[in-house]
Amino acid sequence: MIETKERIAFLRKIHLFGGLSEDQLASISSELEEHALPENQVVFERGSKPDGFYLVYKGRVKVTRPRDNGTDFLAWLIPGDYFGEEALFENRNRSATITTAEDSILFLLSRADFDKLLKQNDKLKPKFLVAIKSRKLARALRFKWLGPKEVVYFLARRHRIRLYQTLVAPLLLLFAPILILMWTWASGSTVAYLIGGMGLVADILWAIWRAVDWSNDYYIVTNQRVVWVERVIGIYDSRQEVPLSTILAVNVETDAIGRALDYGNVAVRTFVGSIRFEYVDHPNQAADMIREYWDRTKGAGTQAQKVAMTNALLVKLGRPAKPIPQADELPPVAMVDKNVQKKSVLRIVLANMFKLRVEDGGTVTYRKHWYVLLQQLGRPLMFLFGVFILIGFRLRYLYLTPNNTVFKPLAAGGFKLDTSIVLLLFLMLPILGWMLWEFVDWDNDIFKVTPEEIVDMDRTPFGTEERRSAQIENILSTEYERIGVMGYLLNYGTVHITVGGTKLAFEDVLDPAGVQADINRRRMARIARKGEDAANVERERMATWLAAYHENLSEFDAPVSAPVEDDSMKNPGVLDGSLDPPPLSDHGQDHYEEG
Repeated sequence: MIETKERIAFLRKIHLFGGLSEDQLASISSELEEHALPENQVVFERGSKPDGFYLVYKGRVKVTRPRDNGTDFLAWLIPGDYFGEEALFENRNRSATITTAEDSILFLLSRADFDKLLKQNDKLKPKFLVAIKSRKLARALRFKWLGPKEVVYFLARRHRIRLYQTLVAPLLLLFAPILILMWTWASGSTVAYLIGGMGLVADILWAIWRAVDWSNDYYIVTNQRVVWVERVIGIYDSRQEVPLSTILAVNVETDAIGRALDYGNVAVRTFVGSIRFEYVDHPNQAADMIREYWDRTKGAGTQAQKVAMTNALLVKLGRPAKPIPQADELPPVAMVDKNVQKKSVLRIVLANMFKLRVEDGGTVTYRKHWYVLLQQLGRPLMFLFGVFILIGFRLRYLYLTPNNTVFKPLAAGGFKLDTSIVLLLFLMLPILGWMLWEFVDWDNDIFKVTPEEIVDMDRTPFGTEERRSAQIENILSTEYERIGVMGYLLNYGTVHITVGGTKLAFEDVLDPAGVQADINRRRMARIARKGEDAANVERERMATWLAAYHENLSEFDAPVSAPVEDDSMKNPGVLDGSLDPPPLSDHGQDHYEEG
């Protein structure tokens, strides 16, 4: 039976019960029914009547949904997670099947006690509603980039007030086509009617686009990371994320209107920058969830260190080590092409020529955005277009002028090409060479992120090469920016990386938020590996000391024998308790008195 003190400590860690007093937590803990279940035990099935609200105290449970030809896996739930509240709130049958994946201990709060709890604590109901809304939205969206053991706990859009703000401009502009149409109705002008109708349609489409754009941005908290997904329809899909293990602080910023309407900003500060939830619904709820799963991550790391230390000592003593639970790793940002071995070399080269991101064996290579290539090719393309225009004018002149043709016959036989056409064709050669130079210059500017370092390579065609690199664990901060309308529309920008007193810049890369995520993830993996190596050395040293102590424990526990006395060195004055010094010789007595 789990003690009340332990139950209260367990409830205090769950965001749902944040802000409740010790007495309130004690009252809730007394109502919890403890259920110890073996592995593969069905807790409840889809379609069953709801019996109460469950919390996972120990073990792991699996959430599935049966279908005609199998089952759909939905989520894993671990200690601190909860389930069963949706059916209670909506007064319906269970929508999923819950099965234990290992020996587990669950707490059950009966339906009657659950209803009583909500009536006694007004602050709990909104928290449950936010969790239910998040889970429903997560099931509807089903993000493909989530890991196999990753669970979405919080998912929200920007607050509706942000939608209303974005619709202000289209609504104000709507008066212009309406006035034009009213004037058209009075004057009967067909042209004005066409202009007013086109303006009205364009303004409505603009408002719809803004509304859909608002609905496509999501703030997400999972059991592994904090994510901001930003989508622009048909243009780009950007994702900025931070692993929970990198978080330093979580802050909430609200104003008077935000507190009244329950929206605000949540700033998550990490080792390598920050991620900001702006105008997010229920900011305090989001911050509490982030802090809860951040604490879980820290607790899991501490427990892993204890198990590793125990195993190091067991190995030193010649005993079998305990199994170490593997941490759930984040999925990669982009999938590697698994069919690359089946492709020919030419096909691989052509496929990668204009690829802006190529991943190979843990190393990611980025090129500048293709829009930058178009900008570099702009001037030579204008000159080439001008040459084509001149050739066209020359051909037209030859066609309209009698006795002038492109191919002039020679008296000795054969023919020759018009001299002007030849000169213009030769003029195209340096322009084509210029275009080739610009392409090679664009292709030579690459940025690399490896598991150990970041590299910025800048090489001019047939010229010098500048290579700047830095160890990835020495990065102090990263941030990105998209500049100008095209930067936002095409989702490209620059990632600024601070290393010591210098800065590196990955310029004009596609999806700078994704590039930042690539860098941060490899940086944290590198720091974790180095930290683990250092911890292994320290554990090995401490385990050696502890093993030596354990192996010689009998010697350390043996009673200490009295030292053997030497008569020749015995000092009778001291040993028999006398405070008088031993007698000195005459010479010694004189020396003693003189001293």
